Amino acid sequence: MADVKEVAKWFLAAVDRQSGEAITHLKLQKLIYYAQAWYLALEKQALFPDHLEAWAHGPVCRAVYETYRDYGWDALPAPDDGIDLLQCEIDHLEMVMDAYGDMSAKKLEHLTHREEPWMEARGDLPAEARCNKKISQSTMASFYTQVYQSAQADG
Repeated sequence: MADVKEVAKWFLAAVDRQSGEAITHLKLQKLIYYAQAWYLALEKQALFPDHLEAWAHGPVCRAVYETYRDYGWDALPAPDDGIDLLQCEIDHLEMVMDAYGDMSAKKLEHLTHREEPWMEARGDLPAEARCNKKISQSTMASFYTQVYQSAQADG
């Protein structure tokens, strides 16, 4: 099982800074969420052991938040050390980056806000209310399995 901080470092290293790309903490959190969600759906197990929480701006992994919180809304730097992941984990992260990497942080936020796992965890809370409720991994697995099956059926 991967370490979520290594997953975060991989996403940060994958950004092409020479072409002007940047990744913010908000976007990083959403990419981590989708990495976990799709791993649960496709591999039937968690990519990393950490839980995600249903914060106002979308899913957040607290360990990653604590690591990068001082950057606020600014672009995050590239990692300055190696990344310890298995090739199968890297392959999965590449798939997630291909699917979601070109989307803005705000687009990813809006996308997660329309999906069952985040909405279920938030319940009836107002949009900007603070929340640290865990997003159910079983709901994530079920929801994204259905999304995958629908996409397969549509061809």
